[in-house]
Amino acid sequence: MADPTRRERIEPPDLSEKGGLRHGAAQRSDDRLFMQLLAFGGCGDPSDVTRELASLSLETVVYEDLNDPTGIAILAMSRDPNIFVDVLRPALGCPALQALVLKPEYTMFGRTYSLGYEPDLHDQLIERPRRTVLNPDWRWAVWYPLRRSGGFEQLAPDEQRRILAEHGAIGMAFGAGDYAHDVRLACHGLDRNDNDFVIGLIGKDLFPLSAVVQSMRKTQQTSLYLDRLGPFFVGRKIPLR
Repeated sequence: MADPTRRERIEPPDLSEKGGLRHGAAQRSDDRLFMQLLAFGGCGDPSDVTRELASLSLETVVYEDLNDPTGIAILAMSRDPNIFVDVLRPALGCPALQALVLKPEYTMFGRTYSLGYEPDLHDQLIERPRRTVLNPDWRWAVWYPLRRSGGFEQLAPDEQRRILAEHGAIGMAFGAGDYAHDVRLACHGLDRNDNDFVIGLIGKDLFPLSAVVQSMRKTQQTSLYLDRLGPFFVGRKIPLR
């Protein structure tokens, strides 16, 4: 017979994000920033969309789609995932937005996460991603999802860290030159195509964002341990009126 007290003795998983030591104490947080990218076609006047979104209690960015002359994308962000259903969803039914045609293949949704050694955990989870996508000088963006192969997950932790460090060194070099800045989101279980991550590359010019992707192709992670990459949304930010 099953022991009725067994479940009570099971320790639940620790779901908090962890950072490095700060002022001598370990950092922990249950606060995360959620982001959603929705792409649409059939937008005749993007200014109508930006005006409508500016009135919401939700931070948003609107991009003109480089590869669709009537395309746009809306990037919304909130620490509360309920806001996407309670605020953004009804707003998409307003006159300025209801005629837009959703492109579901470009829908992306994810959450910020930590790697465990961040010197300022709150900044990494909340403020840095906001600064990156809202920076008025960094208007160009490339957004894409990716899924790692099962082989990567079977590697020893030290080997995973070595492979990711190679990837990260490229990103830091581009960031140091103010060429490109990244937003990394986890999307496990949040993506219809079962991707693992959503990546945003943000910068003031388009070419460096393409150059980042080109440079990453040579890393072990991309060349050996990616199962899927893309589709890619490329856009330029429209200032909110």
